[in-house]
Amino acid sequence: MTTLTVALLQLDRPASESAATLEAGEAACRRAAALGADIALFPEMWSNGYRWVPLPERGAGNVYRHPDGWAGRPPVTVPAGGEGWHGEAVAADSAYVGHFRALAAELGMAIALTCFEEWPGAPRNTLFLIDRHGELALTHAKVHTCAFDAAEAALTPGDSFDVATLDTAAGDVRVGAMICYDREFPESARALMLAGAELVLTPNACDLERNRLDQFRTRAYENMMALAMANYAGAGWGHSIAFDGMAFGPDGSRDMLVVEAGEAAGVYPAVFDLAALRAYRSRETWGNAFRRPASYGALTSSEVTEPFVRETGEGRTFPR
Repeated sequence: MTTLTVALLQLDRPASESAATLEAGEAACRRAAALGADIALFPEMWSNGYRWVPLPERGAGNVYRHPDGWAGRPPVTVPAGGEGWHGEAVAADSAYVGHFRALAAELGMAIALTCFEEWPGAPRNTLFLIDRHGELALTHAKVHTCAFDAAEAALTPGDSFDVATLDTAAGDVRVGAMICYDREFPESARALMLAGAELVLTPNACDLERNRLDQFRTRAYENMMALAMANYAGAGWGHSIAFDGMAFGPDGSRDMLVVEAGEAAGVYPAVFDLAALRAYRSRETWGNAFRRPASYGALTSSEVTEPFVRETGEGRTFPR
């Protein structure tokens, strides 16, 4: 086989109880397996439905603003670790994750499970990639947490973009992950490409309007990688999408779109031709060969200059 199928699980946001997410998630995975999927991809933080409790006593709006943006506004206090999130955080060795590990082995299908993960200090926003044998192949915690937002300011960010070799019926595939806001930084996808990723799995939990969809297409184009993104269903949401990473063919420019969902809940298979992608990557000019890293010094600097300075109402700049 040279094709790989990723099932985009575009699901309604569940209740916060993990029992409900477990039942609905299992049903979606079984549907994905029946459709011939090699990998089932959940939306962001499936274990609690990416739900949080508003904290009105802390004020509304962004935690971090430009200094001029605080005029006349009450400060928004950064919540304590994990405060405000619905549901209990789950650990990698929890019964919840264990259930999906057993399910993956039963179905012979990899599962990209997303969780509100228990972590020292404060929970993380995490993807556990479980292989078709039920083993954990990759753990990715969201690096670019939306720290400007009170809810995600209470999470521990990840610190790397790692790639794993996933054993599938189509053979070994090099797989990485980005979570939601991660995909809005070109460095995320570039780091995954440099680490050898052929396929990048992207759980999401926000509206996917034209600009974000075009941005995601660009990540596939400039890195010659297959990208698959699963979002929650619902009005103004949905549009789970996949691109195959091959922007040009024998006849010139081509549409990289593999599948795009509407807003309705469902399981949407995205079929990738791995042989074609690998041949494309071996001959085309994007990716790594013609980069000039010695010229990119500013990319590794942590300095923030105007107009991008952001601080809390108390004058604390964004941690770096």
